[in-house]
Amino acid sequence: MGRSKVSPVNGNNKHDSSLQQYNDTDGHFSLVRNFRLADLVTIMNGVCGSFSIFSSAQYLLTNDDDYLLWALALPLAGLMFDFMDGKVARWRKSSSMLGQELDSLADLVSFGVAPAVVAFAVGLRTYLDTVCLTGFICCGLARLARFNATVALIPKDAAGKSRYFEGLPIPSSLGLVAILSYWVRLGWVEGKQGIPGGLITLWGTPGGRGDIHPVSVIFGLWAAAMVSKTLRVPKL
Repeated sequence: MGRSKVSPVNGNNKHDSSLQQYNDTDGHFSLVRNFRLADLVTIMNGVCGSFSIFSSAQYLLTNDDDYLLWALALPLAGLMFDFMDGKVARWRKSSSMLGQELDSLADLVSFGVAPAVVAFAVGLRTYLDTVCLTGFICCGLARLARFNATVALIPKDAAGKSRYFEGLPIPSSLGLVAILSYWVRLGWVEGKQGIPGGLITLWGTPGGRGDIHPVSVIFGLWAAAMVSKTLRVPKL
């Protein structure tokens, strides 16, 4: 969420010119030729999130802790690129509608899907666990869509930046990644000492769809905080 959005008051002409730019450029790789430097930085955010997901998958296949550590570290690298893209756009004095959409999509991969898949790899693997993780991803998606649609209505400071976020910004999910990293360091993962809080059965027999790790509710609460309308987080 490092890019500022074009407001409807002064952004119509920029929006139209950006769309016309992609419409007027022909060729199979015209999209790539139209990338700004800031767009490439944003894509690196998505690259970090993607590699985190694949590292989690490799851990599930091999049980090699190195893959799990990479899966936990890469979203943090994605955050650095998320901070950098806005700074690069302001330095180059160039932004685009494409870049703004890229920013949200990269954030969803790095701070929504990747942390949820890491949590699954660590041990939140029951049916109800995955319901909580899916809700977390979908609330992150809704949170980003709302930000794109309503950011122009949020009060701005003298520099034109929004004064606050409505709900937790999706990069805050790195707090969950930090918790998972602590668990991994202590061996509190599936196949070792087990997930903190253990496993409970809400209905049916143990081992069925009624099983849940109570800590997975944290992801559900985080999801609710992201889509909250009344929670306002000051923007640094």
